[in-house]
Amino acid sequence: MTTRSTFIGLSAAIAALALTSGTALAQKKYDTGATDTEIKIGNIMPYSGPASAYGVIGKTEAAYFNMINEQGGINGRKINFVTYDDGYSPPKAVEQARKLVESDEVLFIFGPLGTASNSAIQKYMNAKKVPQLFVATGATKFGDAKDFPWTMGWQPAYQSEGRIYAKYLLSAKPDAKVAIMFQNDDFGKDLLKGFKDGLGAKTSLIIAEDSYEVSEPTIDSHIVKLKASGADTFISITTPKFAAQAIKKVAEIGWKPLYFQSNVGASVGSVLKPAGFENAQDILSAAYAKDGADAQWDNDEGMKKFYAFLAKYAPDANRTDASVVYGYGQAQTVVQVLKQAGDTLTRENIMKQAANLKDFAPDTLLPGIRINTSPTDFFPIEQLQMNRFKGEKWELFGPIINGEIGG
Repeated sequence: MTTRSTFIGLSAAIAALALTSGTALAQKKYDTGATDTEIKIGNIMPYSGPASAYGVIGKTEAAYFNMINEQGGINGRKINFVTYDDGYSPPKAVEQARKLVESDEVLFIFGPLGTASNSAIQKYMNAKKVPQLFVATGATKFGDAKDFPWTMGWQPAYQSEGRIYAKYLLSAKPDAKVAIMFQNDDFGKDLLKGFKDGLGAKTSLIIAEDSYEVSEPTIDSHIVKLKASGADTFISITTPKFAAQAIKKVAEIGWKPLYFQSNVGASVGSVLKPAGFENAQDILSAAYAKDGADAQWDNDEGMKKFYAFLAKYAPDANRTDASVVYGYGQAQTVVQVLKQAGDTLTRENIMKQAANLKDFAPDTLLPGIRINTSPTDFFPIEQLQMNRFKGEKWELFGPIINGEIGG
């Protein structure tokens, strides 16, 4: 009798265990692109074309995911990173996005680069309800949680950056005569709008504006024209190739304005060094990430991890290239989202977790700058600090400034 009751008890325990295991298994939830062993992530980069300097971002991200995979993956799953070239061409970006979603069947697209390319795929991604996550552009429209709930930015919005430059200018040189050169696309116009909004009633300080197309081989003529306006302050809203050209030309023609360079074109390795350090002295910009060219970070715990990663997984990468620092921080952020998502790897949960980052600090962000998101706040990084180029590196100065949109 005792034996029978023991058997019955054991059977009940086994049944309960099986039920529990079944419940645990049932808790795993996947959409296309996720399995017990893999998370498939898509990416679009300008590996060729006028913005090819940014291609290193995709290469850094691929190397970061290799490191994660070698460490066992995320919750036991390896990342399969599928990255394509769009040549910085919006029609090509649309083609690649469709390929990633419909043929490769990725769980989501992460870090696609460029304002125009992301604009071209935004409606498609939202109609398909596939996350367009941490886009590599600061265009303000990519933080519209209400109308585009499947699209989220990562870096500070261009309008925030523009406001910060205006705020600094009004205090440092309130009688400035300003000339602005901007890329004739959403990136250029967005930062320009932020700058003008920041000037408020003082937009009359702007005495000249000129735009350039990314298809132009050189912007020398624009620089000559802007100098002729008599301006003593120059705002260069440019991507790396054109930022380097502008710095060289301004020096060549002996123009000595108070010079502001937009963050996306302020890399020591890919802009200032090619332009000539002697030509870049005292240029102003704003930063949110640590500068790999600056020895002050050599004993920083986060940057030690970054340098160890480069040594092992990306030995050919240039640590002074801001795009390398960018790719690392962005990849680290998406890994955090995937960790938070656990075994619920649905597209909906990916967006839910991306909108639930609390005081997350990637290794490469400046001290005091944190990533925070919510269901109504799709702007992960909203803080910047002014910096000035001296010698061969950027020197930070002043406080960390919040540049919140509408703030």
